[in-house]
Amino acid sequence: MPAKTFGSAVFGIEAITITIEVNISGGLNYFVVGLPDNAVKESMLRIESALNNSVFHMPRQRIIVNLAPADIRKEGSAYDLPIAIGILDASGQIFSTKLDKYLILGELSLDGGIQAIKGALPIAIQGKRDGFKGLLLPRENAREAAIVDDFEVYGVSQLSEVIGFFDNSLELHRTIVNTREEFKYNINNYDSDFSDVRGQENIKRALEIAAAGGHNVILIGPPGAGKTMLAKRLPTILPPLDLYEALDTTKIHSVAGKLSASDSLMTVRPFRSPHHTISDVALVGGGTNPQPGEISLAHNGVLFLDELPEFKRTVLEVMRQPLEERRVTISRAKLSVNYPASFMLVASMNPCPCGFYNHPEKDCICAPGVVQKYLSKISGPLLDRIDLHVEVTPVNFNELSSERLSEKSEAIRERVTEARNIQLKRFEEKADVFCNAQMSPNMVRNICRINESGQVLLKQAMEKLGLSARAYDRILKVSRTIADLAGSEEIQLEHLAEAIHYRSLDREGWAG
Repeated sequence: MPAKTFGSAVFGIEAITITIEVNISGGLNYFVVGLPDNAVKESMLRIESALNNSVFHMPRQRIIVNLAPADIRKEGSAYDLPIAIGILDASGQIFSTKLDKYLILGELSLDGGIQAIKGALPIAIQGKRDGFKGLLLPRENAREAAIVDDFEVYGVSQLSEVIGFFDNSLELHRTIVNTREEFKYNINNYDSDFSDVRGQENIKRALEIAAAGGHNVILIGPPGAGKTMLAKRLPTILPPLDLYEALDTTKIHSVAGKLSASDSLMTVRPFRSPHHTISDVALVGGGTNPQPGEISLAHNGVLFLDELPEFKRTVLEVMRQPLEERRVTISRAKLSVNYPASFMLVASMNPCPCGFYNHPEKDCICAPGVVQKYLSKISGPLLDRIDLHVEVTPVNFNELSSERLSEKSEAIRERVTEARNIQLKRFEEKADVFCNAQMSPNMVRNICRINESGQVLLKQAMEKLGLSARAYDRILKVSRTIADLAGSEEIQLEHLAEAIHYRSLDREGWAG
């Protein structure tokens, strides 16, 4: 009778249970069928060496390994361990009644050691859903899988441990993580704080508005003005992750192999800052074996693009659709994979190549027309998707040397969370809308109503600045967020005026 063990394959951020069938008969060849890639085909050599070094042996017979369902492509080295256990069971070297109750995953070393895999969390979630009792996997991945409640997770480091577990000669210690306790203990555990930033109160206000409404923001200012320092502290004022968001975020980082052995559940919002030389695929995801890109790794957090005009134009343009849809689809000939990508975009840039255009003290040395050419590296459609354009000016010596304490992130976060709670109540009947930045044009018309004097002010701003229809919607969304921060049910004239103020790049004077 063929032996059966069970593994798992990850597609996107979801997993599918794979049945590994092993049959041994007369002959001498190895066959692995069921659409295996090269890493799976090469597993037989690793398995043979691992078995020999674990005081077992590879049968000198015809071995057929079938990975079912056979029409799904199997990739990676995580099938080494379940195939090895299947071979031992089929050849009568072990006898176990537990093989159908547990998922088994892990890459084998030649000495029988077990190496880490990717995607342990979605595998554990799917395993529980499919009715398995538990999961055996590399010790490095045990904590991330153990956050699934009522599911036995055993971390192993040697093939001999797995064999001992199944033939009842060794008792393994179950990995247990108290998800809620760990989440509660580590939430908002940031290393930096807004109180570290001296001065820049107007910039902090803009970032508070951005955080309260989930708005994208671009910071424009000379080198050394504090753009990067401010951007890095934005996650500290965002509302805390809830358990569902934390699980969703952890799944993506698990699939990408970004979690360390000590990690279990991500409790702080991610902050991703890719270099400007990044490729299209690395940013949005993809590759021969599709992997999540930076925009998915920033899901439920912040994506920071420093020196925006230095990024390749094609890289920036592929980001336009994910910014609107909050997800990215990677399509291949035989499969299509969806990754979530609901992130806040924070970009920074110098106002010109030399960095001192519009500087209060230093003169710009750029030739005529160079400033316009520099700004034109960022397309109009992408700029329209950025709600707030904020000018960052250098901090003077008196502010830098001041002993006056700045407001802490915790105090700002409380105001932001209060404004987000207003929005959650407003959009409670909308399944895919959670903050003002996500409103559709129809919702903007119904929710962001302004009085007659507001209409006059907005009309004048539109005509003077030459704003697009999308920019019109952005102004209304930002003004609604400012009103929420102020606890106002109606959008007042001052809220609208402040929102218009945050369209710096649309104003005359930035064209050089």
